[in-house]
Amino acid sequence: MRTDPQRYEILLVPEFSGDGTATGDTRGALRSAVVVATGETGASGYPRYVGDGMEADIDPATRSVEALLVDGAELDYGLSPRVADPENRADG
Repeated sequence: MRTDPQRYEILLVPEFSGDGTATGDTRGALRSAVVVATGETGASGYPRYVGDGMEADIDPATRSVEALLVDGAELDYGLSPRVADPENRADG
């Protein structure tokens, strides 16, 4: 029996570094939110998570954000969401 995680932290990071190269780094996140499972499935077919002004459909198998609203709007160009376990993330 598979149990999906009940909480994630979503970090919004610049998609590109200052020199224009793509980055996968989570340091320097512009915003973060801890989201919790709603028990519903989003339009993307993945579990829905909400919290701190963000609403996301997250694939628990790959930890990919399949759909995301930030304060009710789509994510701005140039920003990329990253998923972290809130209890394992070190501050600073």
